[in-house]
Amino acid sequence: MQLLPRSARRAIRRRRLVRDERMVPPAPFVVGHGRSGTTLLRLMLDAHPELVIPPETQFLPQLIQVSKEPGATADGVCDVLVGHRRWEDFGIEADEIRARWRTIEPFDLREGVRIFYGLYADRFDKPRWGDKSPGYGWNMPPIDKLLPEARFIHLIRDGRDVTLSLLAKHDDAPPPAQQAKHWIKRVKQTRKQGTRVRHYMEMHYEDLLEDPEKQLRRVCEFIDLEFDERMLRYHESAAERISEIKRDMKGGQELTQDRSRGEVSGERRVEIHKLTSEPPRKDRIGKWRREMDPGDLAEFESVAGPMLTELG
Repeated sequence: MQLLPRSARRAIRRRRLVRDERMVPPAPFVVGHGRSGTTLLRLMLDAHPELVIPPETQFLPQLIQVSKEPGATADGVCDVLVGHRRWEDFGIEADEIRARWRTIEPFDLREGVRIFYGLYADRFDKPRWGDKSPGYGWNMPPIDKLLPEARFIHLIRDGRDVTLSLLAKHDDAPPPAQQAKHWIKRVKQTRKQGTRVRHYMEMHYEDLLEDPEKQLRRVCEFIDLEFDERMLRYHESAAERISEIKRDMKGGQELTQDRSRGEVSGERRVEIHKLTSEPPRKDRIGKWRREMDPGDLAEFESVAGPMLTELG
């Protein structure tokens, strides 16, 4: 059969994307710098009776890359998925997803990824799913191309409080000036990528703590989901949801929340998120004013001052 001209193939692809966007419910993808409240927002959304957000996936960029290699097969791509260091967090049997992926003829990663999220949602008897992987802020365009239903929510927190949190938790944390450069780069890059995807919104962590209902209603409107009061009571189920990751995680290339590429204990993974079991605490806003060392503060602001001003 003669291959269609490139323009015709692009037109067909655009029609398919429009069709998919109409048929598949919007899926929130929460992104942002580490220690910026992404887990808090994840649990708030997850408390909705129609929406489930799994623990961080982090494997989509790798799957996208592998699926483009010559001779890529469903089994080969699935090997990458079930071999990922986070696979065991999701409670899905490898044989089950392999069998489901083999039914896709010809194999299409988009359908395969949707099957993964669907199997996870089925565990909780919920019809809709989303994702919370902060690092996807670096990879929004390819994910947007893969999943036209993706709705990216960029959660931004004052970099001084981000740095204070990291300095308090890690003895080997980089100096404030270096952290300021990384925070600026992360915010700028994510905002830039937000201009290259179809659905992107920003939210400040401080606003989420000040008025959770207002901000959650914004998100619900963005993802075409009716607001539910149970989202404000997320903390009642947070410990149970976080316990899902209470297992030792093997090392890998991915940089984890505690800045380690080595093995991370299950206790450590859960401890990082212990505050999510409490209602929103406004005293988390502007902690740098009360607790940050003046020298560290001056060092951070000397680098990040313009970005702090830009973000208000």
